[in-house]
Amino acid sequence: MSALAATLRAARGMSHKADLHALLPGLHNGADIRIGDDCAAIPDGDGYLLLAIEGFVEDFVQSDPYFAGYCGVMVNASDVYSMGGRPIAVVDALWSDGTNTAGPAMRGLADAARIYGIPVVGGHTNMRAKSGQLAVAILGRAKKLLKSFDAMPGDMLVAAIDLRGSFRGESPYWDASSGRRPEDLRAALDILPMLAESGLCRAAKDISMAGLVGTALMLCEASKIGLTLNLDAIPRPAAIPIERWLTVFPSYGFLLAVAAADQPAVLGAFAEIGISAAAIGACDDTQRVKLEGSEGTEIFWDLNDKPFMGVRHGDA
Repeated sequence: MSALAATLRAARGMSHKADLHALLPGLHNGADIRIGDDCAAIPDGDGYLLLAIEGFVEDFVQSDPYFAGYCGVMVNASDVYSMGGRPIAVVDALWSDGTNTAGPAMRGLADAARIYGIPVVGGHTNMRAKSGQLAVAILGRAKKLLKSFDAMPGDMLVAAIDLRGSFRGESPYWDASSGRRPEDLRAALDILPMLAESGLCRAAKDISMAGLVGTALMLCEASKIGLTLNLDAIPRPAAIPIERWLTVFPSYGFLLAVAAADQPAVLGAFAEIGISAAAIGACDDTQRVKLEGSEGTEIFWDLNDKPFMGVRHGDA
């Protein structure tokens, strides 16, 4: 267990999130929008506008520009849905050293926009840069929010992951989207706003490049709670080692904080459309994230002693 915990702490995605600890405090400027959610939630009439952006590391854009463009829409859509919203449109910013990168990236962006039903309405393109870089921003709208700050001691942590996919080569990217029917992909995502609007879910995050454990840690930091995470309960394809699966970036993967009484209804909603979902942990008030499995229990991170991203609970 100690070796697994050390491997996860050293993972690239974890390091990228931990780097933000030096920057986030400067953004807490007293505005009414909390820093640390998957989207900025801007009050608007009887709901909220949701605004988010994703940037992609250079080696990913260079090695797999088509899927990078595809992820530009898919990942942003997950951010909007994870907060109980529905997407409206995306814009992109693309730099490349010619059409070898720009062409596939744009095709991926356009294909995902069509599949997920989210129009690309503008952006910026420069094909005379030294290397490929991509960022995509999204606008959405929510009637009722699922935030990172509202999980409570006593909640169950539910993981919902689409296992019907495969890795793209040796990368950490699990592709459960390519080749699937658009209506099935959209229906699976629409469960999140349904859960938000029905009050069956208290808080949620999509599983990010920090992996499942890193994403759970971000949720705990924002909500100022602790968690005992049962590794054996995590939905996982049988042939994939736990070490690799815990660092995966899934096409469809969410963590939800759910009251115990609502857990059967939440699990049933995902099961109806073939999404693997399970209760994988219990939230508490310790501000410690613990990993529990056949090898025992390990304190993965103690937020009392060491912040992760520096997200501050209660800022508004």
